[in-house]
Amino acid sequence: MRLRVAPPRHLPPQDTTGLDAEEQRAQRVTWSVGGVAAVVLVALVCLLCSRAIF
Repeated sequence: MRLRVAPPRHLPPQDTTGLDAEEQRAQRVTWSVGGVAAVVLVALVCLLCSRAIF
């Protein structure tokens, strides 16, 4: 007994321009969150070092 496999379906067309724009926005958000996290970490390290010194 052999089963016939259905032929693959055609995918809908992709909006490459829209995808690129969304990817750029997502990258900007990622870099912004990373920058904020870095600033907070530097501030915490400076605060901890100043308390250890004084």
